[in-house]
Amino acid sequence: RIFAALDGASTQEAVAERAIALAADNGASLLFGHVVDSAPVEPDGLDYEALCSEGVARIEAALVDLLRCARKNDAIPSVEVRVAAGRAAETLSGQLIDPFSPDLVVCGERGLSNIKYAFVGSVSTYLIRRLRCDVLVVKQG
Repeated sequence: RIFAALDGASTQEAVAERAIALAADNGASLLFGHVVDSAPVEPDGLDYEALCSEGVARIEAALVDLLRCARKNDAIPSVEVRVAAGRAAETLSGQLIDPFSPDLVVCGERGLSNIKYAFVGSVSTYLIRRLRCDVLVVKQG
């Protein structure tokens, strides 16, 4: 079971490609996940269910060819895309990754500046420290 964390950044396609290749090589189920970060707008009462549905549609559109190939690959038992809303790292691990119980998590490196990293941290670092499974961080090309 492989979970691929998508963030819409420049590494998203590389993360998807790596996760698909690993799933095909290992006969693994594949779950792509993304978090709509609610922290900046929590008090606004937005319709997060609609935002999550839109998020799935955006990912499906952005990765249409990759997802089509993965879904046609007989070596990959299942391919899903899920989106949740909340604080990025905590929601990613608590609502998407933990229930899936993956053997491997693939995520991207955004390359935050040292100052921004000091204030907001890194999702990949959070996942490496918190998860009990292996975490593969795909570097920017």
